[in-house]
Amino acid sequence: MRSDRGADALARTLKGAGVRKIFTLSGNHIMPVFDALIDVDIAMIHTRHEAAAVHMADAHARLTGEPAVALVTGGPGHANAAPALYTATLSESPVVLLSGHAPNDQLGMGAFQEMAQAEVAAPLAKASWVCKSVDDVAADLSRALTLACSGRAGAVHLSLPSDCLESHTKEAQVARVAPPPRNALSAADAGAIAARLARGKRPLILAGPASLTKAGRARAHALEEALGIAVVGMESPRGVVDPSLGAFAEVLAQADCILLLGKRLDYTVKFGRAPVVDAACEFVQVDPEGQEVDRASRALGPRLVAAAVADVSAAIEALIAQAKRSAGGWRDEVRAAVAFRPAAWDRATSTSPGRLHAVEALRPLQSLLDAHPDSVLVCDGGEFGQWGQACLSAPNRVINGVAGPIGIALPFAIGARVAKPDVPIVSILGDGTFGFHPAEVDTAARYGLPFVAVVGNDARWNAEYQIQLRDFGAERAKGCELAPTRYDRVAEAFGGYGELVTKAEDLLPAVKRAQESKLPACLNVMIEGNPAPVIRTA
Repeated sequence: MRSDRGADALARTLKGAGVRKIFTLSGNHIMPVFDALIDVDIAMIHTRHEAAAVHMADAHARLTGEPAVALVTGGPGHANAAPALYTATLSESPVVLLSGHAPNDQLGMGAFQEMAQAEVAAPLAKASWVCKSVDDVAADLSRALTLACSGRAGAVHLSLPSDCLESHTKEAQVARVAPPPRNALSAADAGAIAARLARGKRPLILAGPASLTKAGRARAHALEEALGIAVVGMESPRGVVDPSLGAFAEVLAQADCILLLGKRLDYTVKFGRAPVVDAACEFVQVDPEGQEVDRASRALGPRLVAAAVADVSAAIEALIAQAKRSAGGWRDEVRAAVAFRPAAWDRATSTSPGRLHAVEALRPLQSLLDAHPDSVLVCDGGEFGQWGQACLSAPNRVINGVAGPIGIALPFAIGARVAKPDVPIVSILGDGTFGFHPAEVDTAARYGLPFVAVVGNDARWNAEYQIQLRDFGAERAKGCELAPTRYDRVAEAFGGYGELVTKAEDLLPAVKRAQESKLPACLNVMIEGNPAPVIRTA
């Protein structure tokens, strides 16, 4: 019976777990899964690159809060996909990568595309292993889906040897996917932490990526209202100078007590060291992972005055129940610093004919994002992406994250469209980043997944060029040049919509036409090479 194959057990378990779409790129090892998915009515978004499939799943998982699945073939296919796990893991995105694999009964014999796949993925994911037998397929998938959502969410990899997929099970199998365990914060710990924060004159709560989703921000807002203490979410590789946080660095340096709420003590906060954080500032910590508490303890020593291991959502509930409200004046200062943007931006214009200042290219897009209560803003890395984060806001935001990659904006936009079928989606990326996954415009066109991508084209790798200028001088700023390519025509060639924009007054009409096209659209906006903003109040 076909229904007795390992591939069918996999498909039925996916269906039972609520998975309705999979991001995939075909290959020899996984064709039995393609066959099995037909019988359970799970749709496939067939991509043009394996890493793009993982990035799409990443964006989908962040926006839905549910595990998303990427399916790729073994060997080189897995090797292409694996690096994207790093972005998902550091962004706390519940992604499961299913990779085909050489058959178990041929391992060590020089099998086709044999590779130590689990070892390749292990440093990039929460967990990584190879299925051992056809009778383990359903249970292994169930475990992977649960692990991806447990504690600090993240990516999980499972390799599926072709003999496990093709062989028949002893009996029809389907595994129930258990809800992830919930690690609560005790009332005693919550009371002690709330009391310590309330004693501070300038307390702050720093939250990690789990608190930057739409649902996460709602929970963080409820906590802020209950405690009267600003909750500031951090998910950018720019850390304390994240442009979306305005002049936050100025108030962070004044804090006297900081709660790390699912926020790693890492490079983004300069490991809690002065002058970014005052040397006398005390820390308390709630984290889903004990190893993160241990790491903070080693870095902070006696400055870490209290810590507990608990899931972020459960901790927020416990802290609200034990709320001891702090005075609001300091919170208002923090909020004003985060909201601050220089008044000069209102008058920003380009000094180069035929090119726009980044602010001119971006601020008009806010009207499209404001047109729907569930719109999505996607921002890639690079200087133009940072301007996008500084200038624009939306109910849902998906950015490159703490891992700091570039090239994710087009697949992120596709994953977002699958998750949010009927809302405006604006994707901000530079010309260098467009080159990573341009063929995914074809994917979006084939599946009817429209979005508006705004490409800031300054004809160079501007982030690295700015490093050259700063560190080595203008005379040694070489090797980062690009051609002023017509990316709009590239999008058209792949079945999308494209326009070239060289004047500020032409931008909004072009955005309207792009939106009305109902195609994946690329607005190729010629811009000055502005360095990413570092925002200060003075």
